[in-house]
Amino acid sequence: MSKDLLLEIGTEEVPAHVMPGTLRQLAEHAETVLKDNRIAYASVRTLGTPRRMALLVEGLAEKQQDISSENRGPSVKIAFDADGNPTKAAQGFARGQGVAPEDLVQKDGYVYAMVHEEGKDTAELLQTILPNLICGLNFPNNMRWADLDFKFIRPIRWIVALYDKEVIPFTVAEVPSGRTSRGHRFLSQGDFDIPDADSYEKACEEQYVIVDPAKRSQMIREQIQAVAKENGGEVEINEDLLEEVLYLVEYPTALCGTFEEKYLKLPEEAVITPMRDHQRYFPVKDANGSLMNLFITVRNGGKAYLETVQHGNERVLRARLADAQFFFDEDRKKSLEQHREKLSTVVFQQGLGTMLEKSDRLVALSGYIAAEVHADEKTEKHALRAAYLCKADLVTGMVTEFTELQGIMGREYAKLDGECEKTAIAIDEHYKPRFAGDSQPQTPAGRIVSLADKVDTIVGMFSIGKIPTGSQDPFGLRRQALGIAHMMIEAKCSLPLAKVVAKAMDLYAITDEAKRAKLLAAVRDFLQLRMKNVLEDAGIRYDVIDAVLATLGDMDLYGTYLRAKAVMGFVQTPDAVKHIQAFVRVANLAAKAEEATVDASLLQEAEEKSLYQAYTSTESAMQSLVPDSDYAGAIDALTELTGPIDAFFDKIMVMVEDKAVRNNRLGLLKAIDNLEKQVADFKQIVLD
Repeated sequence: MSKDLLLEIGTEEVPAHVMPGTLRQLAEHAETVLKDNRIAYASVRTLGTPRRMALLVEGLAEKQQDISSENRGPSVKIAFDADGNPTKAAQGFARGQGVAPEDLVQKDGYVYAMVHEEGKDTAELLQTILPNLICGLNFPNNMRWADLDFKFIRPIRWIVALYDKEVIPFTVAEVPSGRTSRGHRFLSQGDFDIPDADSYEKACEEQYVIVDPAKRSQMIREQIQAVAKENGGEVEINEDLLEEVLYLVEYPTALCGTFEEKYLKLPEEAVITPMRDHQRYFPVKDANGSLMNLFITVRNGGKAYLETVQHGNERVLRARLADAQFFFDEDRKKSLEQHREKLSTVVFQQGLGTMLEKSDRLVALSGYIAAEVHADEKTEKHALRAAYLCKADLVTGMVTEFTELQGIMGREYAKLDGECEKTAIAIDEHYKPRFAGDSQPQTPAGRIVSLADKVDTIVGMFSIGKIPTGSQDPFGLRRQALGIAHMMIEAKCSLPLAKVVAKAMDLYAITDEAKRAKLLAAVRDFLQLRMKNVLEDAGIRYDVIDAVLATLGDMDLYGTYLRAKAVMGFVQTPDAVKHIQAFVRVANLAAKAEEATVDASLLQEAEEKSLYQAYTSTESAMQSLVPDSDYAGAIDALTELTGPIDAFFDKIMVMVEDKAVRNNRLGLLKAIDNLEKQVADFKQIVLD
């Protein structure tokens, strides 16, 4: 037999951004603890609103599964004396296993205790499991209340714990469990009883609480789309905003409000940002995609007094838009370039100068990158101008008030100043990606300035010891490094970032060679870890990742990506093992070589001459294949060495007494190993 289980934790309103993770955590913990306690179940669901998090377990068995085990004890010689009587060792083992000494079984020279543990009633176990589940939840921030030595995201006000119709009794934070829940703050009659676990959702809905997030989300989506259609528009549903609104309401009702048309003259983002990010409103656009003077919000309640709610929301938004209009008008009294002068009053980071100095560095670094990627004259011009202006909007009133608009307002102000469209776009794009899942810069100029900005920030922060540790990354350096990797791959740009990092160190006036070397190594390691994540996401095998990252060298991230793809394809071919074995034999002895130089006059045997000839042929091929990023072709060229390598090792003694001959043979192997490492360190590949 099985029954359904309900656990509802009632609290004061929990921050919306915390709820999705909390519900996932509750489900995972429940599945783990039920398995650990050997209690079978059909399914686990979590439900929740701002004031409650609930666990529903369907088909929960009424008893633990029985368990039988065969536990080995001491050897027979130790367990019994000469007369066959159990010794203290046997008696102690039996006592520990809960069996009588005479019940011990002899097998394979040892004694065994055959232990059978009968499963306990689930209802009894739940009295411990459920409070532990509640106390085991982790949150980014916790509260204490009253004089309790107990922490939770918000004060717990009620607990419902039902195993079918039966209340599971326990107490957490002086709140006893029961069957009484609470309805919607304003629409319900207050407290109400839940007859059994299966009736939970229906009972809540009768009290104006839609407890299933999926159902509530669908209601919100359908309502805002219907309201937009009624008003002649189409709603833009931002999924992050939808999820936030989802956990702000228990009983959603969408409504439409308006604002003065004069605000539509502002840049679109200047209207949408205060609407969406500050007020949690959904913007509405017409059939042509133009913003309308409408917004849709979701009320936590029914349809009564909707007009009053509408007017209240309109009044709040009107104030926000009036602020935006004021800041915009004030900002436009100067050009974007004139605003740039004020950057001298803004500190970039203590020890790294002002934002104006950073802006100057970006101009120089962007010019260097443009030359390295052989950008055309127009692209270089757009990139340099964008680098010059890209931080100027940070001191405008609009960005000071609405920080989410950095880069966006720079783009809009640049357009209004008559700057080139590509320059304006690059100003916006240089911040991308702003968050996980955001798009990469799409224009060449935008990529150049974005790369310059990210490298300058990483090098600067590393130079003053602000290196991310553990989960701490207050300056978002990991995100910026990941952005660099994804940007280089998406743009298919092979660029030795080691040169860019060195140029950034020059611009920071870091001249000490030891410090430069240490800093370069730290940045390389940092980018290597981010690149590892990128390659794992691309489905590359872990040993292939290690093989290509071991030769990251000049930090060509796109080249590393291509090498990983080529090696991944290579290791899956039938003959890969024999080729890699040959490469590894070379690498093992090459480690003993002092130099990768070969004197052809010292080659004595036919096999070493043949290997040298194969090497020179492969080296010649690699000189065109590697610069063209044809790593699959480079691997094919390297495999031509396998036969001569095997013949060399079969016939040639490398470590001969003649030092000149020995070093020459080692030098040949070292030269071949250097060729192989232009693709990967094949010693890292795990062979079956």
